[in-house]
Amino acid sequence: MTTEQAIRARGVTKVFGAGGLEYHALRGIDVDVARGEFLMLAGPSGSGKTTLLSIVGCVLAATSGSVHLFGEDVTALAPSRLPDLRLRRIGFIFQGHNLIASLSARENVALVARMQGFGKQEAGRRAEALLDRVGLGDKVDNLPAQLSGGQRQRVAIARALAGEPPLVLADEPTAALDAQSGLGVTELLRELCREHGRTVVVVTHDSRIFHLADRMVHIEDGRIVEPLLEQAS
Repeated sequence: MTTEQAIRARGVTKVFGAGGLEYHALRGIDVDVARGEFLMLAGPSGSGKTTLLSIVGCVLAATSGSVHLFGEDVTALAPSRLPDLRLRRIGFIFQGHNLIASLSARENVALVARMQGFGKQEAGRRAEALLDRVGLGDKVDNLPAQLSGGQRQRVAIARALAGEPPLVLADEPTAALDAQSGLGVTELLRELCREHGRTVVVVTHDSRIFHLADRMVHIEDGRIVEPLLEQAS
């Protein structure tokens, strides 16, 4: 693996169940993602997009094959090492934002920094700076229920970036948003990550944001069927 690659996946398969109940979610995926690339992973529901994202994010173990992140074979790591790797190197953004309802925007974002060992004051300062950067400097004390869907996803972006991860993974981040909010959230994510050379992989079937990708990879039935389609930035 070259130092220019953030992700290198080879022969990745995932089988759920056993015997007559086996379901092959991934059927031998090979894909490379360059450092600093903004890649979108597209395909119909059930195609294996989220399964692949979960394996790259060290949340789900592959049945076979290998995944290297920034030169390290993460499929060979002991399970006990994966939580720290996720905390230090990967930021996650989910379809439903997954914010903690009882915590303010500041507290939701600061939680990552606190988990990394920062004190309460420094974590709060970092959270406020990020929330200001995503346009929510006046909403730091709001609970998720007091924010719009687009605003909640902006908090989720700030939280994903709070630990300064080199890799950001987003699973259908615009699915619950209207067209304008979805486009704005994706543009913001791309802008913030490019400022620091972060690598981003977005799972989506939202054709309204395809033009923002550096590159598209299309998955169908657990296989890449339209690899390396070049997109205008």
